[in-house]
Amino acid sequence: MNPPAPADEAAPSLGQSGMRPAAWVGVALSALILLWFFAWVPRFGPGRGFSALGWIHSAWNGENDYEHGLLFPLLIVGLIIYRFKELRAAVGNGSGWGLVAVGVGALCYVAAYRTLQPRIAVGGLPFLIWGSVWYLWGWQVARLLAFPLFFFWLAIPLPSFQQATTHLQLLATSLAHLGAGWCGVHTYTQGTDILPVTGNWPPLSIAGGCSGIRSLMALLMISAAWAYIANIALWKKALLFVSAVPLAIFGNALRVTSIFVIAEYGNAKWARETWHDWSGLLLFYPVSLTLLLCLHALLEGGLPWKHPRRKQLRRITITQVTSPPPPAA
Repeated sequence: MNPPAPADEAAPSLGQSGMRPAAWVGVALSALILLWFFAWVPRFGPGRGFSALGWIHSAWNGENDYEHGLLFPLLIVGLIIYRFKELRAAVGNGSGWGLVAVGVGALCYVAAYRTLQPRIAVGGLPFLIWGSVWYLWGWQVARLLAFPLFFFWLAIPLPSFQQATTHLQLLATSLAHLGAGWCGVHTYTQGTDILPVTGNWPPLSIAGGCSGIRSLMALLMISAAWAYIANIALWKKALLFVSAVPLAIFGNALRVTSIFVIAEYGNAKWARETWHDWSGLLLFYPVSLTLLLCLHALLEGGLPWKHPRRKQLRRITITQVTSPPPPAA
């Protein structure tokens, strides 16, 4: 009597010649089913007129401070391409354990459908795709795709997210008032308004858009992808990711402070309008990303593209190639 097949052989295998045609038909049908439920069936949002993916696309807007959400699909595709050679090398026999993850994703959609909560539905989509990959191509491929797929969770706007804006507004007001004082601009605050003591520029208000919440969420997205591709230990990756929070707060305070300094010593109208609209792109992101690069270099022990260990290994390889062979015995 032959022993039972192991669990990893329960799914269609992918050898050198690829999956069987019937398996590809199953993959295509599964993809169409996912598109039907997630991109076509209206159940969520105002008037229940949005599909799950339609709802999240509508939620990526300035009112929710998630305008950067449109970049997530591009980043996910980029991260998968970045690991493509490793993915091809890791392909093996599928595992029935992937169906457990598929079941979790299906339950999330059912719960979302019953409770009219689109966040639960789109939160379950990575489980469905990841579990299918595990079932078809094995654990090693699923392990490599875990981060790119679940990275999508950062794209889901959180409920009551705007409440955090008030606290960031007050923090930005305090830091900008302090920073302006260091630059010789004397101000005083009234709530989220900053007023000049001696200058002739009108009061400036730290509105919700100036709180830094948009920049914070965008920088979290960037730092998460950055940490994933960084060649450092796991705890260093986590530190690189969470560093986005203080870096975003510092960068936004610097940006707002620059508006007050220009208003005091330069053109107040230009500072309130032109520089206010462009300072995020021209000041916040260059400063924040430079500091993120400095932290990465500190954690890795050198610039990522000039790591000492890599240079040493390169020298050893060159020495081995160019050195003459040992004399024959």
